[in-house]
Amino acid sequence: MTASPTSPTSPTSLPAVRLRVPTDEDARAWHEVFDDPDVMEFLGGPAELSLYEEFTARQRLHDAQLGFCLWTLLDAQGAVIGFTGAQPWPQEKAWGPVGEIEIGWRLGRSAWGKGYAYAAALATLERVRAAGVGQVVAMINDENRRSIAVAERLGMTLADRFLLPNGVRHGRRYELTLAPE
Repeated sequence: MTASPTSPTSPTSLPAVRLRVPTDEDARAWHEVFDDPDVMEFLGGPAELSLYEEFTARQRLHDAQLGFCLWTLLDAQGAVIGFTGAQPWPQEKAWGPVGEIEIGWRLGRSAWGKGYAYAAALATLERVRAAGVGQVVAMINDENRRSIAVAERLGMTLADRFLLPNGVRHGRRYELTLAPE
């Protein structure tokens, strides 16, 4: 899947991005791209390779069953720069919008501030709408200004602000109703 270089919601040109279902090799690429304390600041810090091996396998299953997942995000040259996509909020989490479809994005630091997250999120919205999803949510740490900006640029509205499970920081729940195609 490729995002178009321009969007009807923005007159500015967007970077070319490509989304693909994560491969086994993407687990290592994600691990390398996200092995940065700044990238993982709001997610508990860098994670082990085994987490990404399980994570990419789960995304392949989501794509096969639902028609969407957290896809590997590639730049115009084909380099892995992160992921974006959608997945059901996990049933095993004791908090959050269980049963709803969450959209999300995570990019390596070298891709920050270039429009990749927004371009890829637009492509995600097209794909989940085509799969029949009527509403998506985004769960974002209150201090994550970059992700908040992407959610708001997508037209998502703030639905809730809550204390995160760590009991220290707050989070935000954004939502967006998707018009049928």
